[in-house]
Amino acid sequence: MSKLTRRDFLNGTLMATGASVLPFRSHGEPEPNALDPSYYPPARTGLRGSHPGSNENAHNRAWTQRSDWGPTTRLHEVYDLIVVGGGLSGLSAAYFYQQKHGRDKKVLILDNHDDFGGHARRNEHTINGQRRIGYGGSQTLVKPQAAHKIVQDLLKDIGIDIERFKTAYDRDFFKRHDLGATTYFNKQVFGQDKVVAHPYCNYPNYIEGLQGPKLSNEEAAREAPLSERGKEQLLKVLNGGLHSIKLSGQELESHIARTPYFDYLKNTLGVDDPGVLRMARHSGLDWASTGTDLMSIQAAKSCGALGFTPVAVYDADHPYIHHFPDGNAGIARALVKNMIPRVANGKNAEELVLSRFHYAELDKKSSPVRIRLNSTVVNVRHHGAHQSASEVGITYINGNKAFQVKAKAAVMACYNMMIPHIVSGLPEKQAEALKLQGKCPLQYTTVGLRNWRAFKELGIGLAMSPGNMHQAVLMDFPVSMGGYEYTRSPNDPCVLQMINCPYGNTVGAPRLEQYREARSRMLTLQFSDYEEEIRAHLGGMLPKFLFEFDRDVESISVNRWAHGYTTGGPDDSTRIGRQPFGRITIANADSAPGADAKTAMMMAHRAVHELG
Repeated sequence: MSKLTRRDFLNGTLMATGASVLPFRSHGEPEPNALDPSYYPPARTGLRGSHPGSNENAHNRAWTQRSDWGPTTRLHEVYDLIVVGGGLSGLSAAYFYQQKHGRDKKVLILDNHDDFGGHARRNEHTINGQRRIGYGGSQTLVKPQAAHKIVQDLLKDIGIDIERFKTAYDRDFFKRHDLGATTYFNKQVFGQDKVVAHPYCNYPNYIEGLQGPKLSNEEAAREAPLSERGKEQLLKVLNGGLHSIKLSGQELESHIARTPYFDYLKNTLGVDDPGVLRMARHSGLDWASTGTDLMSIQAAKSCGALGFTPVAVYDADHPYIHHFPDGNAGIARALVKNMIPRVANGKNAEELVLSRFHYAELDKKSSPVRIRLNSTVVNVRHHGAHQSASEVGITYINGNKAFQVKAKAAVMACYNMMIPHIVSGLPEKQAEALKLQGKCPLQYTTVGLRNWRAFKELGIGLAMSPGNMHQAVLMDFPVSMGGYEYTRSPNDPCVLQMINCPYGNTVGAPRLEQYREARSRMLTLQFSDYEEEIRAHLGGMLPKFLFEFDRDVESISVNRWAHGYTTGGPDDSTRIGRQPFGRITIANADSAPGADAKTAMMMAHRAVHELG
């Protein structure tokens, strides 16, 4: 089997033409130098997201309670505020702090990754000399018109025009090219490679303008590569719905709220075919951050899982169109540009779409706001009793060396579950509550294709793929703005999106148990494993006379988030965990909890104002 050997994808390389290669570090090697003028992480491919080297120090602190990091260099740096975490919440916290206290206030943002933005990650692919832009995490602004005025004002201040998306998003693209919602059944699981023009679920309604199924339920069941008994059961599920439950009114509502969806499939509809159950389990994708085996009937109905009539998730007043070409990385970049003006050229967020950021500007002494990447915080401690302390000391690891800086206050905008391991002296009740805040694993893979003729031939805008690692593969959102043009013709390069919400192998196992298993499996895979999976997926799905992997795939970025969507903790643990602790407050979407960009910004605003 041929491999993508023309680039070192295992450790990642820069893709931009003429850029010098800066490979990811292996364990024990120094981090790449963000002050190098050629440093430009958006163009890196290979293993991205929480890339190799980004979490090792944090894991050592949390798992083995490591506290000895060798000699610590005490830097002569004192800040008004230090923010731990450079995602949307951390960047917003820095913005809100300066807004409240003045643009001259000194703020340092520390982040363990090689790029800012957290889950709002930008992917760039250079294909046939053309730059194609995609997103590797936080996808879109959901219903921004309904956002709190605080968020709306922030977006306006950093140059984001919400109305612009009405013309930037090409709602007719999928109709114009006759691209619809399909399902790909792979040979390994279902006995044959087959594409059926029906999604068997509601997920296509998340893609504005995507064409719906071309087959009736009867035709779709007949076309599925299942046994005759399996086809009969599939049709029964597709035609099932709540009318199969012989209850009504409040009794029905109570029943669907407390009864597991899989009990409904097995006991009410009599489903036992493994193929149908697998289709059902993967039909909700990342709706509730779990497979549908852990959903109630009500939750499964809400997300339009197998057997429930697809519903319009977004209405005419709130269309799902507020995507930058790089997803919410467009927001992160606009925030950074607002606070560090020399980092890029552009008067507003749209003009930043094609702007190359100068990462050497992020950590300049002359700038009031500084962003220090590849820096894992391992200790945050008040100088003195937290009730009366006026200063906070922060120790971080960069290049396998320990450094310490000081600030008048700190905002923890990192994963909340990590805070008890790095903030010294937290009350036990608060520490235990923070440890309960969870995140599910999630993976967004972007693939640079030299053309998409095979997708045009099969009419694939999206293919649900219940037999594969990536449960969905889709054409990227058709957005053109700021001089960037979305792919126009099937002969042109494009970015393909592939989504994996990994579940545990044991159907019905507890959520956290499935997260741990899936997270461990995700992190043990090498890039070659992902490439092999993507090769088999696309090669089995697309016609060989139009698609050849080694000829048509230019580049792959696997954005792995071992800790992806916020899922929160039980009962009142979130409120208890986010309480201020002396000169330290807590932000991040985890502290809401809610897996949403607007929520991350609101939690930043709260945390800053709790500092007084």
